[in-house]
Amino acid sequence: MERQWKPRSSPQSRSFILLFVAISYTALLPGASSQRVPTDPQAAPEYAHSIRLDGDIILGGLFPIHSRGDRGTPCGELKKEKGIHRLEAMMFAIDLINKDPELLPNITLGARILDTCSRDTYALEQSLTFVQALIERDGSDVRCANGDPPIFTKPDKIVGVIGAASSSVSIMVANILRLFKIPQISYASTAPELSDNTRYDFFSRVVPPDSYQAQTMMDIVTAMEWNYVSTLASEGNYGESGVEAFIQISRETGGVCIAQSLKIPREPRPGEFDKIIRRLLETSNARAVIMFANEDDIRRVLDAAKRNNQTGHFLWVGSDSWGSKISPVIGQEKVAEGAITILPKRASVDAFDRYFRSRSLSNNRRNVWFAEFWEENFNCKLGMHGKRPGSLKKCTGLEKVGRDSSYEQEGKVQFVMDAVYAMAHALHRMHREFCFGYPGLCPRMANSIDGKELLSHIRAVNFNGSAGTPVVFNENGDAPGRYDIFQYQITNRSIAEYRVIGSWTNKLHLKVEAMRWRTGDPTLPSSVCSVPCRAGERKKVVKGVPCCWHCERCDGYHFQASEFTCELCPYEMRPDANRTGCVPIPIIKLEWHSPWAVVPVFLSMLGIIATSFVIVTFVRYNDTPIVRASDREMSYVLLTGIFLCYAITFLMISTPDVGVCSFRRIFLGLGMCFSYAALLTKTNRIHRIFEQGKKSVTAPRFISPASQLVITFSLISVQLLGVFVWFATDPPHTVVDFGEQRTQDPMLARGVLKCDISDLSLICSLGYSILLMVTCTVYAIKTRGVPEKFNEAKPIGFTMYTTCIIWLAFIPIFFGTSQSAERMYIQTTTLTISLSLSASVSLGMLYMPKVYIILFRPDQNVPKRKRSFKAIVTAATMSGKLTQKGGDRPNGEVKTELCESMETNSDLIN
Repeated sequence: MERQWKPRSSPQSRSFILLFVAISYTALLPGASSQRVPTDPQAAPEYAHSIRLDGDIILGGLFPIHSRGDRGTPCGELKKEKGIHRLEAMMFAIDLINKDPELLPNITLGARILDTCSRDTYALEQSLTFVQALIERDGSDVRCANGDPPIFTKPDKIVGVIGAASSSVSIMVANILRLFKIPQISYASTAPELSDNTRYDFFSRVVPPDSYQAQTMMDIVTAMEWNYVSTLASEGNYGESGVEAFIQISRETGGVCIAQSLKIPREPRPGEFDKIIRRLLETSNARAVIMFANEDDIRRVLDAAKRNNQTGHFLWVGSDSWGSKISPVIGQEKVAEGAITILPKRASVDAFDRYFRSRSLSNNRRNVWFAEFWEENFNCKLGMHGKRPGSLKKCTGLEKVGRDSSYEQEGKVQFVMDAVYAMAHALHRMHREFCFGYPGLCPRMANSIDGKELLSHIRAVNFNGSAGTPVVFNENGDAPGRYDIFQYQITNRSIAEYRVIGSWTNKLHLKVEAMRWRTGDPTLPSSVCSVPCRAGERKKVVKGVPCCWHCERCDGYHFQASEFTCELCPYEMRPDANRTGCVPIPIIKLEWHSPWAVVPVFLSMLGIIATSFVIVTFVRYNDTPIVRASDREMSYVLLTGIFLCYAITFLMISTPDVGVCSFRRIFLGLGMCFSYAALLTKTNRIHRIFEQGKKSVTAPRFISPASQLVITFSLISVQLLGVFVWFATDPPHTVVDFGEQRTQDPMLARGVLKCDISDLSLICSLGYSILLMVTCTVYAIKTRGVPEKFNEAKPIGFTMYTTCIIWLAFIPIFFGTSQSAERMYIQTTTLTISLSLSASVSLGMLYMPKVYIILFRPDQNVPKRKRSFKAIVTAATMSGKLTQKGGDRPNGEVKTELCESMETNSDLIN
């Protein structure tokens, strides 16, 4: 019989043309008979590849009853849990809804349930059954052999589809269902791309998408302080999209780097999993492995890790495909120990357990695959046509689920029931809106249920599901993210089990203390590319790998300003002990107890005592001949200068402040100026006297004591004038010199509190006194020929020679240590000791002999006969000439004669 097909006139009719061939092929499949199927749900021989339950409203169902077939066969072995448990959960939920007087009253739900065989292409082929009712068949040109018009079997009108399980199957099916505006609710598909409401606008799901799952896994990785991980995905939408979502989140957050991203082929070659383990070991620091893989691939990866002796190395983080399943870890508990897995939050439905345990061959004939399940579950054979030819035992039919076989509710049962209830609640809302008060289906819903209207009601449902958790959908049809977090642990009794260690509901709640690791070490294992840098070290990131870095110490005066930068501390500060900040550099000064201060102070005190003793002695014996002969007025000026040279030591060691700095400026050069102005005046007077005596017997001018004092204080006033100018141009103040002791090691750096007296200022301050000293030395040299019986010229000369040697030694020591870290100590000590030594030389050579005579040789401290200036000059001239000839006469005869002849006639020159 020839048939023609004509699409129903609608806006999407062009899209239907592409499906005609596939639909025609579907019509030729077993069960696509042109005869009306029986309405008895317990008998469905025409639908051997599917289940059909009668009802006023028919829902479609897609379940992986069988695994993927090999070598061209579409279907493989039966899946007891993922297939039969989930299928029975849908039928159980429909039974409950049909018995519920409050939900869809007077309306019966039916179902058309198909096997996807875990293969997307086969599932697409099967799902075409759902859209047959939406295609009109034009039989106007077709006649049977007897001339009668053909009789077509009226296909079921599917208003919504429950399924599928696999994301790849759901994607394939959703592309067709959206063309016919048939809403779809999945109970297990988690691929993130299904959240795209522009491509999969009629798709919803009661499980959270992998984007939430990927976020959960990222939060776990972050909580474990891992920043360098690898990813492993099974080829396909689920694995690839899950890993892609994880990588995208890692890029957005920026805290985790992907070492490697590997893919497991659909059809892996021999040795493929060993190769994967070797690839993962290339980045051995990335111990954490994020896995979006099916349970078969997970099992084979663990087996490969075990074969390669990597037990305990990898830190597995598994997605919900691993969850709390036993099958991936059987026989490889050690290598799986410590694995962290996640699973959408769920609970066991006790009512379903009672229902399923009560199923038998006699009361469950509506399930066309139940006989196959029975053989598989009880390892027996049902008659001659059983599907287990190798089985030795024959099924009795009296076996009982849970008694004669193990039973544990499959994890997605709750979500299958929630998906069915979501569809029922949406239909109930729709019925209240369109058929308010009408018992059963009103004409508006009986003729056609608009898919868009139903979709809007699905997205608006809000009820407590079978496990008591809310069932809601967002604008993309996704359920909220609610996960339980498990860890596979081996207890002290060597019992391996999954233990709940946390949960995730928009935020991670992880019980770290409940976690156990193979090593027994309570500390968290690491999966990092580089260990964290210590305090005071900056990260130098490896180009292109932000989680890998080298640690560089912030050296010198730099501190760690941020994770990646070191910055220089302000000049007056230094890094703290761990170089994470800056602290003020300690400020120091020369302390009184320092060895650098003790020696100068000791010398100064001795000098002050000695000077005071000399002054007291001179005052006490002020009118004695030797004091008068020493030019009393000038001696007191000179002794004042010596005293000041000793006293300046205390000002140089005192804590600097404005007052101390002011006195330092005044007295630093003033003591030397007093001393050398007085000595210069003396030597100049002697020189002028004897130079004048060579020319005439008239005394030179300005040799009286008063004139000498005027000349001396005139010279001193120049020093004071310079100091006052210095005060005016640069008022005294203190400074902290951080450069003087800025050592290479910041911990040794010190700021030196001192007066603001530069080296140049110091030279200028002492320069005038040194000029007086040099000039005085010159006059001492000129008057070196004057006999010692007549004057102090020779002691003054020795004093100046010694003083010049002291200051010549001072200059290289003082200025040569300008770069030394001990500069303050060396320069201060050198300066004060030089001043004290200079004063000591003057005091010792000029006054100690006189004090000795005054105190211990009073017989020499008697007045002599006064002579005229002419006699004095003549005697000095004769003494000079005889001294020159003394070298021509042996044994110093001339000198002896002169001394003997003059012993009774000489007098000291005033």
